Amino acid sequence: MKYRLLGKTGYKISEVSLGTWQVGGKWGSGFNENTAAEILNKAIDSGINFIDTADVYEGGLSEKAVGKAVKFSDQKIYIATKCGRQINPHTSEGYTPKALRTFVESSLKNLDLEIIDLIQLHCPPTEVYYRPEIFSLFDDLKKEGKIGALGVSVEKVEEGLKAIEYDNVDTVQIIFNMFRQRPNELFFEQAKKKNIGIIARVPLASGLLTGKFSRNSEFHKDDHRNFNRNGEVFDKGETFSGVDFELGLKAVKELEDIFGTHLTQAALKWVLMHDEVSCVIPGASKLTHLVSNIKASDYDLLSEKEMSEVRSVYETYIRNSVHHLW
Repeated sequence: MKYRLLGKTGYKISEVSLGTWQVGGKWGSGFNENTAAEILNKAIDSGINFIDTADVYEGGLSEKAVGKAVKFSDQKIYIATKCGRQINPHTSEGYTPKALRTFVESSLKNLDLEIIDLIQLHCPPTEVYYRPEIFSLFDDLKKEGKIGALGVSVEKVEEGLKAIEYDNVDTVQIIFNMFRQRPNELFFEQAKKKNIGIIARVPLASGLLTGKFSRNSEFHKDDHRNFNRNGEVFDKGETFSGVDFELGLKAVKELEDIFGTHLTQAALKWVLMHDEVSCVIPGASKLTHLVSNIKASDYDLLSEKEMSEVRSVYETYIRNSVHHLW
């Protein structure tokens, strides 16, 4: 495993880390504590030292599983969690310093920690980024020793650019993959100038970039890849990175012609080819997924020709339908 600095936090973290949205169970099919523990322990044993979770993942069970796994580790594991998505309806008005403080303190209990290494606003409405009082709360929490650093998880480049105008924002978690390339323009440039840690989420486009799906693939009724393809419940950019499923399959076929059976590792390595990125956080619902993802750290660097070919696939199949939206 290779390690990179997470921006101005100074944290030295594994370039392939772990996202826990679906740890211990596939999207929509329930949580299994034993499976979660198995995946988390294997990740730590394999050199992963940065784990991303959220208070809404499995109603807090993900946080509890992460906290338990870390408790028995003899090495420093950096934990990032998120707050804000419990607000219902999920509007800017619901975001108050009092509510967010309550969420952070609840996460501390779930994780059984005294301090959260990185707390992140969890894809708040765009209006929240224009409210300084929300961001100043986290200065107080830092002084109180409850958090180590502040980050944001964003839907749009615009939100990332606004967030890093606040001096206390240390990291931005943003969707960046072969099918979502817009961040590697103005946002990466500005983030680098301010030494912002970039956490690349959804690096495999909800599994589409593994090459494991076909037109006949079916998803559980409670899986967002089944019910949220058009943004019925939340931002459609979270599901297959906003790419039409069948169009995505055509693009994946082109990518498989380039990378063969190693598309998963190549897709993760493609993200890591961008030096501005601190880490990728693919999820894993089973051990085989985790092992496959970890291999990306040692996967060969992509050649200029391969990088150019990926860009060509994006321009041909994907750009027109997604580039301007996020």
